Amino acid sequence: MTGLGERLKEARKSKGYTLEDLQEITKIQKRYLAGIENEEYDSMPGSFYIRAFIKQYAEAVDLDADEMLALYKGSSAKQEEVEKEERQMSTPTLSRSQSRNSTRLNEVMPKIIVALFIIVIILALIFLWRHKASNEGDIPMSSDNPVHVEDKTQSKEDKEDRAKNNDEKNVGTNNDDEDKEDEDESDKQDESDQEEKQTLEHLETNGEDAMYKLENSDTFQLEIRTNGSSWIGVMDENQNEISPGARTMEADEKLELDVSNVEKVRIRVGRTGETEIYVNGELLEYASDAITQNIHIEFHKE
Repeated sequence: MTGLGERLKEARKSKGYTLEDLQEITKIQKRYLAGIENEEYDSMPGSFYIRAFIKQYAEAVDLDADEMLALYKGSSAKQEEVEKEERQMSTPTLSRSQSRNSTRLNEVMPKIIVALFIIVIILALIFLWRHKASNEGDIPMSSDNPVHVEDKTQSKEDKEDRAKNNDEKNVGTNNDDEDKEDEDESDKQDESDQEEKQTLEHLETNGEDAMYKLENSDTFQLEIRTNGSSWIGVMDENQNEISPGARTMEADEKLELDVSNVEKVRIRVGRTGETEIYVNGELLEYASDAITQNIHIEFHKE
């Protein structure tokens, strides 16, 4: 101890400062201030910060900062000498410890080599024994073993039966395939007839209003899909909003409406580029490039 910490502590108390007060004045953490007073510098960041903290501490309690730093340098030099002596004293001890470890290793190494050699011999003997046992376990062919002669006549009959069964199965499969093809053709014909029956015709375009006519259909199913945000409103011929009412539809939304009981609908589309309209499954082609449009569809039942 050099007396540095004691002098700083006495000066602080004479000023009536606590460590908390000094922390507020110097902005140095309380634990570092306590470490300076106790001359315990191990917990501090480094010698540069220690000198800076001592200088601020001294100036805060009206002591000569240079004198306090000189005391710290003296204590630091003494500490270095003590550490040097401790290192010198520990070096012979370390050398003796290393020497003892080396001697022990030299004593044990021959034993380890002998043990490894014995293990190798044991493994080789095990391998040879297993190889010999495997060779003795092979059974040679002898004339006493029974020989099975295939009955060619029976085999030929079996083949003919299997071929006959396969032909019958193939005939049945072909008939099933033909029936299925007939059904598919009938379904395609029905779909084709239905597509030919409905007509969705564009009549005229006047500004934002586009007129269409739906004919040759018993139903009027609307499906509105949005790829992005778009204002959608659907009204009947009497200007009544059709449920669920006008609103903004977000991306990937779908609205399905059965308006088979009305004669005319008006679809208000806020953004045509983000909106697809399907009439009975048929995509309505916009006749205009306008972003906002009123799509009027007249429904003429068959």
